[in-house]
Amino acid sequence: MRQSNKTILGLMVLATLPFAISAAHAQDAAVQHKVETVYESSGGSPLANEPMHQNINPKAPPMTEAEFAQGKEIYFQRCAGCHGVLRKGATGKPLTPNITLDRGTEYLKTFINYGSPAGMPNWGTSGELTEAQVDLMARYVQQEPPTPPEYGMKDMEATWKVMVPPDQRPTRQMNKLNLKNLFSVTLRDAGKIALIDGDTKKIVETIKTGYAVHISRMSASGRYLYVIGRDARLDLIDLWMEKPGIVAEIKIGLEARSVETSKFKGFEDKIAIAGTYWPPQFVIMDGDTLKPRKIVSTRGMTVDPQEYHPEPRVASIVASHYHPEFLVNAKETGKIYMVDYTDLVNLKMTIIDAARFLHDGGFESTGRYMLVAANASNKIAVVDTKTDKLAALVDVGKTPHPGRGANFVDPKFGPVWATGDLGDDSITLIGTDPVKHKQNAWKVVRTLKGQGGGSLFIKTNPKSTNLWVDTPLNPDAKLSQSIAVYDIKHLDKGYTVLPIGEWSGLGEGAKRVVQPEYNAAGDEVWFSVWSAANKESAIVVVDDKTRKLKNVIRDAEIVTPTGKFNVYNTQHDIY
Repeated sequence: MRQSNKTILGLMVLATLPFAISAAHAQDAAVQHKVETVYESSGGSPLANEPMHQNINPKAPPMTEAEFAQGKEIYFQRCAGCHGVLRKGATGKPLTPNITLDRGTEYLKTFINYGSPAGMPNWGTSGELTEAQVDLMARYVQQEPPTPPEYGMKDMEATWKVMVPPDQRPTRQMNKLNLKNLFSVTLRDAGKIALIDGDTKKIVETIKTGYAVHISRMSASGRYLYVIGRDARLDLIDLWMEKPGIVAEIKIGLEARSVETSKFKGFEDKIAIAGTYWPPQFVIMDGDTLKPRKIVSTRGMTVDPQEYHPEPRVASIVASHYHPEFLVNAKETGKIYMVDYTDLVNLKMTIIDAARFLHDGGFESTGRYMLVAANASNKIAVVDTKTDKLAALVDVGKTPHPGRGANFVDPKFGPVWATGDLGDDSITLIGTDPVKHKQNAWKVVRTLKGQGGGSLFIKTNPKSTNLWVDTPLNPDAKLSQSIAVYDIKHLDKGYTVLPIGEWSGLGEGAKRVVQPEYNAAGDEVWFSVWSAANKESAIVVVDDKTRKLKNVIRDAEIVTPTGKFNVYNTQHDIY
C-alpha cells in the first residue's frame, strides 16, 4: 500500500496478476488464522444468520465467509501480481493490515475506485469492479492475508498429462499455415488463447488453456508453443499438427507467470522451464512432454538489506544463447539464477546479486546482454550472459516496466535498449554497445517524455523507424485508450498520439490499448483493445510505415485480449 495521499494503494496491476485458488485453501484455519463463527445480535442485523469470517485482528472490518472468499478470489486475480500473495509488496506497495487498518475503509475505497497516474488501475470508474466489490476489497485488504499451501513434485505429477506422445506426432508440418506470421493471442478472462493468422487476420483456432495466460513462448525450432496461465497451468501446443492443439499439460503451482525453453545449440526443444509466483520456485521439465524433472525453491535472503524473504516470486526467465543456461529472475530477493541445465542431478547455478523486485526484461540487440527491470527499486540490471556476471545497475524512472524492451539505434548515441515506466511518464534509453560506443554503454543516454504513467509495454522492430509506447493502466481514458509513437530518427520532436481505442469501433468499455506487437515482416503493429469480459474487445492492426489503420479484428471469441506473441519474433527474440 502506498503510504502517501497521492498513491496509497500503489500498483494493483491488472495485467500481471491472477491465480485461482480453491475454496479448500480458504478454509485452512491453521494458516489463515481463521475462526468460523456465526454472527449473533439481539437486533435485526441482516448478518444475523450469516457465517462470519473472524480476522485475528479485532480492528478488521466485518466480512461474511462468502465475502471473504470473493475478496480472496478478486485479490488473486487482480492484485496479487503486484502486491504479492502475502501482500508484502513488490511492484506495488505492501498491503499488510498494519498499513491498511490505519487508512480505513472509506480511504481505501477512494483509491481502489479512482486509481492513480502511477499505475494503479481505476478499478471502479473503469467498470472492472462494481461499487459493492470496491467496498468489499477495501475491507478485504484489512484482513490478515491467507497463506496458500505448498506444491511439490507429487502435486505436479498428479496433473501431468501427455495427450499425444512424441512418437505419435507428425514429422513435418501438416497444415498450410504460415507459422512465422502466426500470433498467439491471450484471451485473458476466457481462459483461452486464439491462434490468429497474421496474413488473413482470421482466427485459426481458439484453445482452452489456463486462466489468463501471461506469456506465450516458442521453442527454438519454432514448432512448439508454450503457454502458461496465471493459475500455473502450462500447455504445450504442437503447431505442426493438421489442427494445432495441446499435446501435453501440467500444473506447476498455484500462481505463475513465466516459461522458457532451451535455445543453446544441441539443446533445441529439449528442456523447458517455468517459474511460479506461488510457491516461490521454478521447475525444469522435458521440453517435448513437460515431464517434471527438478524443482528449485527461490526462498532466501534479499540482496539488500540481506533479510530472509518467504516469497521471492519467479517473474521472468530467458534462455541464454551463449551457454546451456536459463536466467531466472527472483523478484523479491533481487537475485538472478544462471541455471545450467546440462546435468539436472548435479545442478549448477551461478547466483548474481542484482536489485530487489526484479520483474520483466529481455536481450539487447546482439543477444549477449540481458536487461531486466528491478521495478520497485527503479533500476535496470544488466547481465553479461557470456561471462555470467553483472555488467551494471542503471538508475531509471519510477517503476520501469519494459515487457521485453525495445532495441534500436539512436541517431546520436548508437545502439540502445528502451523501457517505459508504470510510475511516471518517462521513457529511458540505455546505451548497449560496449565496443563501438563504450562511453555510452550501460548509461542512460536519453530520457523521453511520454503520455503518462501506467505503461506496460514498449516496442519497435529492426525494420521500423517507429517506437510505440502504451499506457493501459493510466486512469485517464484518453491515455489508456491511445498509443504514443515516436520517430526514432527525430526523437527530439516528441510523440504522436494515435486513437487506437476509437479506431476499434467498439462501444462502451474500458478499451485499454495494450502491448504493441509486430508481424513477422515488421510492417504491421498489432494492438489489443482490452475491455471487461462483459464488453466487446478487439485487435487493431496499424500500418507501421503510414501509421494508418489497416484492420480491426472483431470476433465473439476475442474476450479480454491482452498479450500477443508473433511466432517468428518470439522464436528469435526480436523486439
